[in-house]
Amino acid sequence: MKYNWIISGALALSFSLNSWAQDDLINSVKDNGGDRGYQFETIVNHDATEVKDQGSSGTCWSYATSSFLESEMIRMGKDPIDISEMYTVRMTYIDKAEKYVRLHGNLNFGQGGALPDVLYVIDKYGAVPQQAYDGLVIGFDRNKHGEMESVLRGIVDAVIANKNGRISPVWKNTYTEALNAYLGEEPKSFEWAGKTYTPRSFADEVIGIDPDEYVQFTSFTHHPMNEEVMIQVPDNWAWGTAYNIELDAMIATIDHALENGFTVSWATDVSEKGFSIKNGVAIVPEKKWADMSSEEIETAFDGDIAERVITPEIRQRDYDNYETTDDHGMHITGMAKDQNGNKFYIVKNSWGTKYGFDGYIYVSEAFVRYKTIGILLHQDGVPKSVSKSVGL
Repeated sequence: MKYNWIISGALALSFSLNSWAQDDLINSVKDNGGDRGYQFETIVNHDATEVKDQGSSGTCWSYATSSFLESEMIRMGKDPIDISEMYTVRMTYIDKAEKYVRLHGNLNFGQGGALPDVLYVIDKYGAVPQQAYDGLVIGFDRNKHGEMESVLRGIVDAVIANKNGRISPVWKNTYTEALNAYLGEEPKSFEWAGKTYTPRSFADEVIGIDPDEYVQFTSFTHHPMNEEVMIQVPDNWAWGTAYNIELDAMIATIDHALENGFTVSWATDVSEKGFSIKNGVAIVPEKKWADMSSEEIETAFDGDIAERVITPEIRQRDYDNYETTDDHGMHITGMAKDQNGNKFYIVKNSWGTKYGFDGYIYVSEAFVRYKTIGILLHQDGVPKSVSKSVGL
């Protein structure tokens, strides 16, 4: 997932270690006046850290799962740590380059990634706090990764071109130095709360997340049900796996988690007219946008539009047609109902606080059914029936 939001608000420059609830979340969509718009009543909403801004970078996957893990720390009774998203990004770039070269360039190389990549880095390398590694060494006050991506790709493509007849044993040194120049050198050790840590000891002793306790789910009909499969999207460079379950079971898993104190990291497609950051709402109208009149389009976000019934067949068709792609990762923190009693999910974004409801958006169940690529959550948040069906 690699959605770049180039007009998001300023990067948050401070972070509170205290968790904060969303009880005061704005509950009606701003509009041009009158009583138009959705009205939401919160059903459940769990604590989360402050909304971040991924800037001009396709690193939503790191922000989504880092936010999720910060909420996991709250759930576990810990003070949440502002996890450095860019440390995770840096370490995945190292392994991604090696794999890209080994596969002769037949791998997606870029800013994107998948939800489990944060757990991959924690498991293999560890983690660091934001204050120890912000990835802003070149002087910007927010992420800008376009030039860096081009430079890094140029290096690995030059290695693959193999002008010397054999691959040089020092190419990784050149690549790492370029990465250091843009994001900063890997912090081998750092001070935190009066103690010296390494990324490994910080992940183990302070964050305390066990990657083996987390599980990913998806739902597509081209895979057998209730089996572990690879999510087939280009940005899944690490070939991470998920359990493929029925669509209803996937929705039931999200609901069960939220109802029992857990949040969910969410991979989805936001390249839809129904995903309206301006209105702070994501919906799937019953009619296709191309078939709607100008009046219907104008009033689509008034709060009374009928939504499409999403079936596994519709999901699969649009995934196979590239109408559903792996665009963005976000963090589901709660559920709400609109004025008509329809269920919506409360979703934390990473485009700053200027858009949506202070950085949050309400997403309809129809949209989640239609556009979910995968979900990641703690295994204890999974319904027993689903755990049994996949052999957890």
